Order: sequence, then C-alpha cells, then structure tokens
Amino acid sequence: MHFHPRETPRLVVRAIAIDDWRAIHRYMSDPLVSAWLPGGPMDEEQSRAFATKNATDKAEALAVLTRSSNEIIGHMVFHPWGASHTYEIGWVFGQGQQRRGYATEAARSLLAYAFEALLCHRVIATCQPQNVASWRVMERLAMRREGYFRKCIFRGPGEWWDEYFYAILEEEYFANAARATSTPKGG
Repeated sequence: MHFHPRETPRLVVRAIAIDDWRAIHRYMSDPLVSAWLPGGPMDEEQSRAFATKNATDKAEALAVLTRSSNEIIGHMVFHPWGASHTYEIGWVFGQGQQRRGYATEAARSLLAYAFEALLCHRVIATCQPQNVASWRVMERLAMRREGYFRKCIFRGPGEWWDEYFYAILEEEYFANAARATSTPKGG
C-alpha cells in the first residue's frame, strides 16, 4: 500500500519502515499489550519480520508516532478485507500509551482516509468481548456491533476465543461527519 503520512493534532500515522522493528518490538514483546492478539507477544525475529512485511506494498499495518517526540507508540491495522471496497481497521499501543485517546484519534484519521480518499463502502473491526477498551473505541467511532461469533478463533490446545464484529458504512460515516460539523461549539 502506498500511504502518505497523515497528521492529527497529536499523532503522525505513516508507513512502517524496516528499521522500525526495534520500536515495534518494545511494545509487541509485552504480554499485556499482545494479550488480545492471536499471535501473542513477538520476539525480535518476529518483530523484524512484521516490520519487513509492512514496509512493502502488501502492508497491513501503519506506524503511529507522537508528533511531540516522533517516537513510535503503536501501530494501526489497516488493509483491504474480504469484499470489494471494504477495509479492516485495528490498533495496538504500548502500555504507557493506552487510555490517552490515541487509538480513537488515529482511527478517526484512517476512517476519513478510507471513506474520503479510498472511497470505501465499509470499514470493519474485530476484538474479543473481554477487550472492553477496544470495543469502546469502536463505539466511539460510531461503529456498530454486527456480530458476536462464539469460539471462532483457535488460540491453542483447548482454547477458543469469541469475537465481536463491528462495522461502519460509508453513509453512516458521512452522516456522522455532517452532524459533527453542524453542531455548534460552546453552546
């Protein structure tokens, strides 16, 4: 994917470079950060492979940096998914960067890119029901829970995860954007 960096008030979302692997490894090696990811924590080799894969035209993730320090604090999953004109979005942030609104801020920017530049029809996101922080981000983005899939992700011997499936359609995105611009500020 050829991706031009996007800036938000606090963040820069840009393509991942091969040299980003060390920064990615810092948060992806943390079992608490990767607890809800099917692959679990990444070792150095896996972090290198992740950066290498996502530094190509087949990238499925983008780096998220703070504008103030230019430090990688996480990444956004962002790639075509299933049907035509459909993308998947997701987020992973280091422990010290969670609960600051970064996932919502970066995701809003990518939703705008998906619907306004890529002309997507639909954007989806998934998470485990126990990952409350993640599905709350989805709901803040005005995504709608469309499904609850029981025991659909094989985690390991004797362990299956449930999954929530959320989505937002193009017309919903634009209706929400129109409401946001027509709401008077400050009462």
